[in-house]
Amino acid sequence: MENSTAVQDVRKSFGSQTILDGVSFELVTGEVTCVLGRSGTGKSVLLKLLIGLERPDSGTVHLAGRDITSGAQPGLDEARKSVGFLFQQGALYDSMTIEENVAFPLVRHLKLSEDERHQRVQALLTSVGMEHDLSKMPSEISGGMKKRVGLARALALEPAAVLFDEPTAGLDPMTAAEIARLIVELRDQRHITCLVVTHDLPTARKIANRLIALDRGKVVFDGSLQDFESSQDPFIVQYLKEAA
Repeated sequence: MENSTAVQDVRKSFGSQTILDGVSFELVTGEVTCVLGRSGTGKSVLLKLLIGLERPDSGTVHLAGRDITSGAQPGLDEARKSVGFLFQQGALYDSMTIEENVAFPLVRHLKLSEDERHQRVQALLTSVGMEHDLSKMPSEISGGMKKRVGLARALALEPAAVLFDEPTAGLDPMTAAEIARLIVELRDQRHITCLVVTHDLPTARKIANRLIALDRGKVVFDGSLQDFESSQDPFIVQYLKEAA
């Protein structure tokens, strides 16, 4: 599993409730994989396991080629440098400007001059269409703009992979389409591996090379969009009907 991000036979319960029940998959380098499922099917818990915010009850978790199953901090910190995260609300620091938010990982992990850091931040914000908003505070921009800034920050350390938690949730269709376009650009122009946890099938159709569907804690589908849409599995048939 060199440099790979993967889960193997992962199980996770909270009390008597089983959230993930033997989930296994490995991300394919340079592809967009979308994890679909209804609310409460374990999508967000899966993401927390992959970034080390939760530990599995059993099974293994690899992030950027490192086994982070135990949650040991040194290995986890190193793995996280190779992977960007875009949280559902953008997770910007309210007390920092847009420029300071994007610069945060650069300050923490790289030894750059102030001028080098400013140029890197400018380039990152330009790549997501936010280059004119460096001095604004998060409270002064829209939800969609916060997600674009969050994406710029996620790309600051030039990660090999980016993990997204519901990147289009709460956005209007035009803004959701813009986020989808940015994800496709990451794949096609930068060859970044993307994992997108979402319930938004229209966006998944635009961006995914591969779909993984979760139901009751299990993987019920893992394959192409074409195979997903022609599946006769009762869960998928119902999911497609509800998403129509």
